[in-house]
Amino acid sequence: MPLDRPLGSACGRLLGGLILSALVLAGTAACNRLSFIKPNMQRKGYDQTGPSYDFKNDRHAPSGAAAASGRVLSAQRYLQAGDEAKARDELRQALKFDSKSVEAYSLMALMAERDGKNAEAGGYYRKAATLAPERGAVLNNYAVWLCANQQPGQALGYFDRARVDPTYADLAVLLANSGACADRAGEGERADRDLRQALALEPANATALSAMAKRQLRLGKAFEARAFSERRLAVEPISAEALMTASQIEEKLGDRAAAARYVQRMRAEFPDAQGSESGDGGK
Repeated sequence: MPLDRPLGSACGRLLGGLILSALVLAGTAACNRLSFIKPNMQRKGYDQTGPSYDFKNDRHAPSGAAAASGRVLSAQRYLQAGDEAKARDELRQALKFDSKSVEAYSLMALMAERDGKNAEAGGYYRKAATLAPERGAVLNNYAVWLCANQQPGQALGYFDRARVDPTYADLAVLLANSGACADRAGEGERADRDLRQALALEPANATALSAMAKRQLRLGKAFEARAFSERRLAVEPISAEALMTASQIEEKLGDRAAAARYVQRMRAEFPDAQGSESGDGGK
């Protein structure tokens, strides 16, 4: 799903969180669904999503799995309240009830990544993918981690596996991630194919627009790059990376004043971000 807006489901509502995971919780007894997502959609240039599943109304679910689901839900609530210690304790309890809880490992991965424990996060993403080898959202998340950690070739295989999942409805997100990763892997034909398919499905997909802008610029097609960049900047939220790319494009086109304006905007809106060598010679 696009991560900058709530689920389309009439029974869901989005609970916020900075770079924490978020839950889509049911509004009625008939919609008790739990769904992990990563709300900061431009983190590392990819979208991360997660599985949704029924846990209260499934009479056939093992009692341990149901108890684990309740603990994971409790952990999310503690995270929303800022109590990370209790959230971790709830996740430990969840794994005692169900050592194969994909949702527990997914949330542990997000927490580790937020805390800067990248290798630990990768281990949890890998564990979740091993436990749910056919679940598209879980495979997407691990593929995103792999691609962001210099393993784009391996990541593409996981994206391919995720696409086979008939229950994974976020195809535009998957294709955008796959295309951006293929570009990083040097597979230009696949990158163009997947990114354009993503934009055909979702014209305002920020991940695909960003990747296409950078790709066209690198190929020397500055006017095409500008078109994709302008479309990206029309999509909220704006990122420092998008502004930097826009500055580099304008520099390439010879409009140094426009390039400088993008750098200035980036510095004003993202004072902690690294500047661009384009425009006004930002550091």
